[in-house]
Amino acid sequence: MNSNNQPTSAITFAMTGASGAPYGLHLLTQLTKYYQQVHVVISKAARVVLATESAMKLPESPQKAQALLTEYCQCEESVIQVYSSENWFSPIASGSAAPKQMVICPASMGCVSAIANGASDTLLERAADVVIKEKGQLLILPREMPFSTIHLRNLLTLSEAGAVIMPTCPGFYNGPESIQDLIDFVSARVLNHLGIDNQLSGSWGYSEKNKT
Repeated sequence: MNSNNQPTSAITFAMTGASGAPYGLHLLTQLTKYYQQVHVVISKAARVVLATESAMKLPESPQKAQALLTEYCQCEESVIQVYSSENWFSPIASGSAAPKQMVICPASMGCVSAIANGASDTLLERAADVVIKEKGQLLILPREMPFSTIHLRNLLTLSEAGAVIMPTCPGFYNGPESIQDLIDFVSARVLNHLGIDNQLSGSWGYSEKNKT
């Protein structure tokens, strides 16, 4: 991200089958405002959750899914690039071409386990593996309750490998008045960690209720 908050470079964005589709869709929309290209991978389970939690029926065809998400995010056609889970020729599958930043939102525990153990059986898992090995920035937003000991160990493994674990746990110090306010909070924190200044959600000590 440059100092003028202008779109720059590329980022990889992934959604898995964990609950939290509204978080993912909102964050994707925000990313298209700040990056020239957003490489997108959405798991089969994520398409089921999207249809359940957002009424979005995402086509299996990457081209059709790309067109639908481009319309949803209201961005230029060249910004979003959608890949199938088996597209090993995509740039995000190789350390020589993949973006240095990746966000998984929401991240299922199955996805977390696969990445933590280096499975790389799908493009999503491989893309995350690439970011880790290339010492890039991997943000993982898990959505599960409660976490089992196995979940926590896998998350710890990823944290020790350099990933940032950001559970979808919105704060309330900014005085949220709607579900959208809670979603904005999560997106704002992710953007902050990506180095993007934004006004989506008030920071600590700056809510309307605390002003004097």
